[in-house]
Amino acid sequence: MGMMQLPPIYLVRQTFEGDEITDIPSAVFSELKKLELSSRIRPGETVAVATGSRGIRGIDRIVKSVIDALKELGARPFIVPAMGSHGGGTAERQREVLARYGITESSMGCDIRSSLDVTVIGSTDLGIDVVMDVHAAEADHIAVVNRIKPHTRLSGEIESGLLKMCMIGLGNQRGAQMYHRAFEKHSWMKILRTVVPVLLERSSLAFGVAIVQNASEGIGRLVALRPEDFLAVEPQLLKEAREMMATLPLRDIDLLIVDEMGKEISGTGMDTTITGRKEGSEMRVTRVFVRDLTEKSRGNAQGIGLADFTTRRLVDKIDFSLLYLNSQTAYRTDTCKVPMTQDTDYDALRVALDMDAARPESYRLVWIRNTLDLERIAVSQGCLEELKGREGIEVLKGPLSITFDDGGNLLSPFS
Repeated sequence: MGMMQLPPIYLVRQTFEGDEITDIPSAVFSELKKLELSSRIRPGETVAVATGSRGIRGIDRIVKSVIDALKELGARPFIVPAMGSHGGGTAERQREVLARYGITESSMGCDIRSSLDVTVIGSTDLGIDVVMDVHAAEADHIAVVNRIKPHTRLSGEIESGLLKMCMIGLGNQRGAQMYHRAFEKHSWMKILRTVVPVLLERSSLAFGVAIVQNASEGIGRLVALRPEDFLAVEPQLLKEAREMMATLPLRDIDLLIVDEMGKEISGTGMDTTITGRKEGSEMRVTRVFVRDLTEKSRGNAQGIGLADFTTRRLVDKIDFSLLYLNSQTAYRTDTCKVPMTQDTDYDALRVALDMDAARPESYRLVWIRNTLDLERIAVSQGCLEELKGREGIEVLKGPLSITFDDGGNLLSPFS
């Protein structure tokens, strides 16, 4: 393979503080009780429960608890996928995405009504049509279940959450494409603030369940909200989400190695708040090397263009029809471009170090499994001095050599 000078690495554990809800059904029922839904939802009425395409730990239990609570009211709930174009642009693939998270008709005890069809429910002051999934629009009531977190691209008081799901998720591919196109002319928050009055007046939104995850991706908080409170409360929950989420302990990185990217991990495969690829980020990450694509992504490598190096095995897994559909809908061409591709991990590292003219003793390398799994990371010797004495940081092993198998692929320090 030739000689390459690689820095020694150290396996480090980060300890994050944060509460975690273990009894999800009780938490969901308790939150919904506060809303006194019996005054809004009558026996026999239909409720479309919208859930999305993110791999949120415990999402199946949360949605099932919402379904059960609605049944106790005598309502007739059903599930609608609310994922814009993330379901691959077909109703059946949207069902497949939900099934991968344990959400099926048999496990939930209700129908799943998947469609790409939408209906126009109104128009904003900016002249933007507000569209809604046809099954949700036909229901007597709509409930949305989604995670509150920083978005990989959008910035504002509200980012990923209930309102974004109401707009882009429930808008299906047409709505997602329409809003992303509007971002070229108007800011995200300006669009959102003009859409909210239309949603409140012209849709049958009944409530939302907001999920805030802790640093370990467990459920830190569950909050049930009335639609009229979404705009006021989501900024508070977003602030909590930022405080609770896991981060890297370093802000200056020469090379970030990411073992896997995927749609269930982030909308851009790798969370840009971790990789430093979000506009305005305070992080300096000079190069990103992503090694593989998760099976759950089913070939949609959205966000691959935000890496600098990748492997042939990842590129060979890409379903370009899904990737380009997602990029077209998101009105982006940068995230679908294929970066410098090498046959092996060894080749990718050799090129990265050569391009940086790296000195092993000072090279700042960070290695993670994915942007959701940050409790155990590997760092090079050049990072150690900054981490010494840092609260919540423990060096587990090291120094270790970076090693490869016979095929030139990295042997993980996390196994």
